Amino acid sequence: QVQLVESGGGLVQPGGSLRLSCAASGSKISIYVMGWYRQAPGKQRELVAAITSGGRTNYADSVKGRFTISGDNAKNTVYLQMNSLKPEDTAVYYCNLHSLYIPGYDYWGLGTQVAVSS
Repeated sequence: QVQLVESGGGLVQPGGSLRLSCAASGSKISIYVMGWYRQAPGKQRELVAAITSGGRTNYADSVKGRFTISGDNAKNTVYLQMNSLKPEDTAVYYCNLHSLYIPGYDYWGLGTQVAVSS
């Protein structure tokens, strides 16, 4: 079993910054993908950014150049630095950890709310 705990959400003005953290505990594997997804009211959950255990990253076009995902393997934590926030970034942000090779190894956090408003 794996537990994912997100933190760092909140209310910020347009143009502001936030940093989300996701701490993983429990069963560990050496090859994995960790990512941040978001879901706005009335919309489907979408991938924001992901990072592999090897350090490769992937971003949604809407956040490229503004958001940065990074990981600290020693702390089993992944971060999402969000800069130049826009009202359309408002959503619940969820952390995900999964394996491409182990069926069923797919875990989600409970989410953290990010609100961008003046």
